[in-house]
Amino acid sequence: MASVTRAVFGELPSGGGTVEKFQLQSDLLRVDIISWGCTITALEVKDRQGRASDVVLGFAELEGYLQKQPYFGAVIGRVANRIAKGTFKVDGKEYHLAINKEPNSLHGGVRGFDKVLWTPRVLSNGVQFSRISPDGEEGYPGELKVWVTYTLDGGELIVNYRAQASQATPVNLTNHSYFNLAGQASPNINDHEVTIEADTYLPVDETLIPTGWRSAIWSSPLWWHQQKVSARLRAPFTHGPGAKFAGEVAPVQGTAFDLRKPVELGKHLQDFHLNGFDHNFCLKGSKEKHFCARVHHAASGRVLEVYTTQPGVQFYTGNFLDGTLKGKNGAVYPKHSGFCLETQNWPDAVNQPRFPPVLLRPGEEYDHTTWFKFSVA
Repeated sequence: MASVTRAVFGELPSGGGTVEKFQLQSDLLRVDIISWGCTITALEVKDRQGRASDVVLGFAELEGYLQKQPYFGAVIGRVANRIAKGTFKVDGKEYHLAINKEPNSLHGGVRGFDKVLWTPRVLSNGVQFSRISPDGEEGYPGELKVWVTYTLDGGELIVNYRAQASQATPVNLTNHSYFNLAGQASPNINDHEVTIEADTYLPVDETLIPTGWRSAIWSSPLWWHQQKVSARLRAPFTHGPGAKFAGEVAPVQGTAFDLRKPVELGKHLQDFHLNGFDHNFCLKGSKEKHFCARVHHAASGRVLEVYTTQPGVQFYTGNFLDGTLKGKNGAVYPKHSGFCLETQNWPDAVNQPRFPPVLLRPGEEYDHTTWFKFSVA
């Protein structure tokens, strides 16, 4: 069983409201989550000796989360990841979003779901946060009712996302926690062994938008192709062999992106002369719970396994961290000091008709779950 305790975390400036902290505790995990951005601020996991360490990057006080910082632990929405040039069309109407990461819109805009106060409700084994995103917020169409629920079951943190829309709108929700299984003050994640269960990934251009032109029919299976979604697609395949369209889905076989067997991250980046990962990996074709990734830290024995109902995971290795932010207990966070496994739809899906559908329409419900399972080996 899990216990839940509630406390004040801080006050927003100018009478903006009280931010609360909810501590979820089981025999194996302790998780702190605040109502500002549904943010995971701490996550304590035991090592093989039974010693607990906090394995997520973040801040001890509210002020840290109100400054410019890279979405530590927060829920991202209305659309996680990038939308090319901040524009998209829904049913023939064009929408324009704030360009907050030149030249694209990133993580919901200037004031995304990570920068708002949510309404909490305590559950027996967790906490549910809700809010209504008004029509036109950050340029997105329609009112969106959103619920994010965190529950604890032994060594497993379960995050469920639900949403309902008043008009057709793209929706893509995720959590942006940065993990370091050696402990959040450790200088890098080079000694972490990573496995990602993906046969394909999305190559990106210099602005991290999925790119490439692939002639003929796809050579690799698409997530939505394996599901009975043809009825929801407004148009059948009209491209014959030789046609060209954007959004390449590339096989990982023989590339640096083949993480189907464990790789030691630091050595792997060095061997392939990579700056790091910030890429979407295309997961198995199922809306049911499926295995996504496993990360093992041999020195401590800690293991994180991720399962999800989502079609993709953005694997990010903290390439933009630069050591300027002061975290918990005086920690600094240099490049590659944390990793993210952001389970989500594919980036720029609203502009890529061959990607899994991202539009939520009135009468439908967005409902996705991700499981973070911690253990020792």
